Order: sequence, then C-alpha cells, then structure tokens
Amino acid sequence: MITQNQTASSTQFYTWQKYRCAYAVHQPTNATPTGIPLLLIHPIGVGLSRQFWQRFCNEWYQQQYQNLIYNPDLLGCGESDQPHIAYTPSDWAEQLQFFLKTVVQKPVIVIVQGALFAVAIELVKKEPNLVAGLVLASPPAWPLITKELPKWQPKLIWNLLDSPLGNIFYRYARREKFLRDFSTKQLFDLKEDVDSEWLNTLRAGAQNTASRYAVFSFLAGFWLQDYSHAIATINQPTLVVLGEHISSIAKEGKKLEPDAWLSDYLTALPQSRGIKIFGRNVLPYESTAEFVKAISPFINEFS
Repeated sequence: MITQNQTASSTQFYTWQKYRCAYAVHQPTNATPTGIPLLLIHPIGVGLSRQFWQRFCNEWYQQQYQNLIYNPDLLGCGESDQPHIAYTPSDWAEQLQFFLKTVVQKPVIVIVQGALFAVAIELVKKEPNLVAGLVLASPPAWPLITKELPKWQPKLIWNLLDSPLGNIFYRYARREKFLRDFSTKQLFDLKEDVDSEWLNTLRAGAQNTASRYAVFSFLAGFWLQDYSHAIATINQPTLVVLGEHISSIAKEGKKLEPDAWLSDYLTALPQSRGIKIFGRNVLPYESTAEFVKAISPFINEFS
C-alpha cells in the first residue's frame, strides 16, 4: 500500500512495511523536467537526512539542468519513521526498491554519498533494471568497503550502543561543539565551510533522539562486509568522484593517496570512470558547484 500527501513543506509520504517514509521531489521552476531522474541517497550520521542534499538540488537547477530529483529520507532519519531497530544496508535498499517501483516507476541515476554506497550496491542487486547508472561521491577506501566483520561483532557493538550509556553519548554528540569539531577534523577540507547552515541542520535533525538508532546501526558496522564481488558485478555505468584531499575516518585507508583510492574503484568496477575535484569528504555540500559540474556530463549521456 502507498499513500502520498503533500504538505506545506512539500514533503510527501509513502508507507513501506507499516512505516511512514518521507521524500521530496525537486524540479526546475518554470520549466518542464527533462532527462533521466536522479535518486539521492543521503549519508548516515548525527542529524543527517535528505536535507544533506538541499544545496546540491538548488545548485543543479542554478546551473540550468532540468532533471527531476527524488530525495528520500531513509527509515530512521529525517521525517521518516524512526523505529527502534538495527538497520542494515539491505533494509534501506528494500525501502528504496519499493520507492523506485511504486513512486518513481522508471530508471534513475543513483547518486550516493560516502559509505552508503553499501546501500546502493544492495539496491542494484535487488532492482538492476531501475538503476541506469551510479555516481559515487567519496566512497569508502577500498580496504574498508571490502572489510568483513564477524557476524557477532556488529550485534555486540549495537547492544553496547543501544543502552542508557549510548543514549548519553548521542545527546553529547548532537552538541554544536562536538558537531563542529568532528566536521572540521573528519569531513570538510576548509574549517570555514563548517558553517551555521550545516551545524543548524544537524542539530535540528538530531533533536529526536530516536534518530540515534540509524546512527548506532552505522557505527556498529552492519554495513561492513566484503563487497568486492558485488562491486565487480555492477554493470551499470558508474562515475566515482573524489575530493583532492579525501581522507578515511577509519584506520583502513588512512595512508591511501587519492589516486590509489580512485584506481582501486576503477579497476574493480566494470564500467567506470573517475574524477577528482577540490574538497575532502562531503563534496555535494562543501564543493557543490564543482560537484555539479563534475557529474552533469555523465548524467547528460543518459538523456
């Protein structure tokens, strides 16, 4: 069953497995949408949701492109329901598969940020005919995306985080100082780009403490498995976009240079190309105009 509503904020909803899931559809003002639609997959982290992509959507139309953009909130994030469960990439991929089949109903280019590439991999496996191509923004270092944890380990970490102590940690992690320090040290190339818009968005997104379950699922490592074989079977054209100063938050990839980081993916993906642009780890937000310029020729090839 699917139910859709339009609110004053233009948020729309559908029902998947009894959960209310939110999304927005962006389109050019005073123009008819053209070209293949885009499906955005936002990263997981304290306060993160589909709002991560707001700058990208604005810049896309500012540069005169006219594709429809589908921007969903993953379950556990933003305005979607936030049930008390441990989320896996397969869970989120099933949500997006349903979204593609019932709402979008046509092939898309998937644009995915960071480690949520794991969700895109699962989505391609489940619904290859509705994924025409992929854009990977700052995918994890190859040693990380091919690292497999013992099955007991994410469950153990989840149980440790899903506790009163974890709740205290989450309340601490959503403080502005923590968000600013983490963003400066791990995400952005330039300290001044960690601006009030970014921090206010994260703080607002983390107000509901139930949003911690998605974050804890990510931190527990349910997404850490050896995806090397699955990546090798992705036949869709894929563009890999890295920041010139990309860095790994995990120890895996800490010493990996951007050229080697990119080469690992271009070697593994059957139909791929890559590009480096200014920035570090959150290119659609910190280097928005450059990111749009980098990916638009690739996307226009599908029109």
